[in-house]
Amino acid sequence: MTSVPDEPPTLPATPGAMRDHPLTSIRRSVPRDWDEQVDLFAIVKLDSGGFVRGWNLGAERIKGYSEDEILGSHFSRFYRKEAQQRGLPDQLLAAAQRDGHVEDTGWRVRSDGSEFWARVTISAIRSDQGQVLGFVKIVRDLTSEKRAADEQAALQRTFAHDLLSPVTALRGYLDLIGEELPPDHRLLRLAGEASDHIVAMAQALMADVDSSSERGRRRATLDLVARGAVSLVLPGELGRVRFGIMDAVPVRADVLGLRRAIANVLENAAKYSDDVIEIDTFETDEGAAVRVRDHGRGIHPDDLATITQEGHRGRYAVATDGGRGIGLSSVQRVVSEHGGSIRITSAPGEGTTVTLTIPRSDDDEPVALGDSVD
Repeated sequence: MTSVPDEPPTLPATPGAMRDHPLTSIRRSVPRDWDEQVDLFAIVKLDSGGFVRGWNLGAERIKGYSEDEILGSHFSRFYRKEAQQRGLPDQLLAAAQRDGHVEDTGWRVRSDGSEFWARVTISAIRSDQGQVLGFVKIVRDLTSEKRAADEQAALQRTFAHDLLSPVTALRGYLDLIGEELPPDHRLLRLAGEASDHIVAMAQALMADVDSSSERGRRRATLDLVARGAVSLVLPGELGRVRFGIMDAVPVRADVLGLRRAIANVLENAAKYSDDVIEIDTFETDEGAAVRVRDHGRGIHPDDLATITQEGHRGRYAVATDGGRGIGLSSVQRVVSEHGGSIRITSAPGEGTTVTLTIPRSDDDEPVALGDSVD
């Protein structure tokens, strides 16, 4: 690797270090050009301003630039234009300087304009006095892994969708049969419960795909996402829902996954109460929040700490409720993937309030209204 100016100087040996200390021996045995021999990872040395000062063989192979072509260029060159406009490269350097290192996964751009899916770690290099001398950026190309994961997700989504269609028809046939039989007919009840289980499993499968952390995120307003969830769960019963504060708080989110999470909360509210369900979207110090309040059965106080765990339905649940206790666990997963939180308060016999909070979007990208409710 060509030596360039402004690289941090080699630190002197520690005075009095034991000559036979294992770590000292390892350091002496590692060649000075070790990073040139690594081709699985891109190792990029940046100065304190983010300009490239070092480039290994892996970086040339993954990013497509020779060392002579890239030295002196700003590392933002490797990012999509929209990421550059959002200031993502500078945000990552600031985070690495503040926290010591930062990790990021997303699309990067090669020299020929093609894109690859990368996992990136940026670490700050400091002097003895704590001054940032530069950064070391390690990049791994995960495009093949992402392609395989996307294909698996597409297969899973198709299976779940195709499963729901015949089950929906089956539910319709059961309703017709129910008009001819007593409402408490044992076999009809069991068939209904079985179809409910299949629907729940298919919906959980869809929710798992839609809430994947590798899904693309886009900007939307939380009020439209929440209204989309209401239309999804109670399309013909909008009178059951009372919209309160519906502020158009901007978020950058996996819109389908977030809508499904809100829908799961609404489904629980509709299942465990008969009264009006209240929904609000607003901004707090913690970010953008959506609140769903019902006036139904409530949750036992001893269950509040575990109610979001998969398979935990709470002691007030009965067999005729249906479901397998996976709704709130999927909500927890989606909210966590957005860096947010879920808060549940409840009083037995008085109802339950669920508040989902995720970070607010502060960039100036226009809101795609159509995307918010798809």
